[in-house]
Amino acid sequence: MVIEHLQQLLPVYATYLIATASPGPSNMAIMGVAMSQGRSSALALALGVTTGSMFWAVLAATGISALLASYADALFVIKIAGGLYLLYLAWKAARSALTAGRPSSAAGGAASNKWQLYRRGVLLHLTNPKAVLAWIAIMSLGLRANSPAYSFQAIIAGCAMLGVLVFGGYALVFSTPLMVRTYQKSKRWIEGILSVAFAYAGIRLLLSKT
Repeated sequence: MVIEHLQQLLPVYATYLIATASPGPSNMAIMGVAMSQGRSSALALALGVTTGSMFWAVLAATGISALLASYADALFVIKIAGGLYLLYLAWKAARSALTAGRPSSAAGGAASNKWQLYRRGVLLHLTNPKAVLAWIAIMSLGLRANSPAYSFQAIIAGCAMLGVLVFGGYALVFSTPLMVRTYQKSKRWIEGILSVAFAYAGIRLLLSKT
């Protein structure tokens, strides 16, 4: 019975893994902070992103996010906030690219402490309306009428571990000495690319029908 239930949860974990590992604003933000501010700062941001993801997961399981998704106005507000925040990150990255000798980053800023970075990671995910819809789909895969009582806990625990591994993995890989040296040598190009990527994501979100 347990093995059968675990097999039912595999699509849930696979869907979440693909969603988190795919390139997106959160991963790009973690990469930028890792290269410019170091490993611990990037891990703080990654933990915030994971927390935001789990927040939507709880809402999806309780049906609140499904209620939000049924109201276009609620999703519209989230979409506008998310799009504007991504454009703000694009502006910060562009300013950093144009300013020589200043170790600011697209997602952080030289003076950002760990708590600020954690909150920024949470905000990145909470202002993403697609996360609401994604978690509704994930929960619909994992929570069924005949699912055991511990299904919700298994989904949350499993996806939280995957989130820590994926987002933390980005933080670890891009904070290696090689990546840091690459950032220092190509700061303007990297921040410029991040600026374009954030701007594209923000404009795409603002123009989307979600």
